[in-house]
Amino acid sequence: MKKILILTAFAMGSLAAAQTTTTTTTTTETTAPAMMAAPAMTPEESFAKAQEYATQADVAYPIPFYDRTLWKAAVDAAYMAASGDMGNRDYTAYLGQLYTKTQWWINAYNVWTKLSDLTDAEKDWAALSAAKLAYIALNRGDKTTAKMYVDKGMSWKSTPSLMAIQKRL
Repeated sequence: MKKILILTAFAMGSLAAAQTTTTTTTTTETTAPAMMAAPAMTPEESFAKAQEYATQADVAYPIPFYDRTLWKAAVDAAYMAASGDMGNRDYTAYLGQLYTKTQWWINAYNVWTKLSDLTDAEKDWAALSAAKLAYIALNRGDKTTAKMYVDKGMSWKSTPSLMAIQKRL
């Protein structure tokens, strides 16, 4: 039994030393390429990339979530477009649509709140994000916050989800 423990301790010590060496080597090798700066894209290029990634993501994944590689790339590119040209309503609305589609409710809600004169489709997405946040708040027992989300959501569009949550308040 003592021999097994000693051998195990020896092997673990050797493994730790090997791991440190490997980590150092890997870090040294990966540092140089990471230091190269990628060329910056214009807001127009970022917007086009966001649309391209979102189209690919729709095909690749059955359910859209931000943590999926292509959805993350689409949302990030849309964010870069909207941040790069804050006056372009289309970029911001597309970002809100992607946040809603990937179920990132608070970011979606915040985008829809910033925009004025929403289209009918945008009102649907905005109301959905408000309903999801209201439901989450209600489930944690925060009726005040839930009511705030319901009220804002109802100002965009009265949906069955928002009406059902409103009855529970």
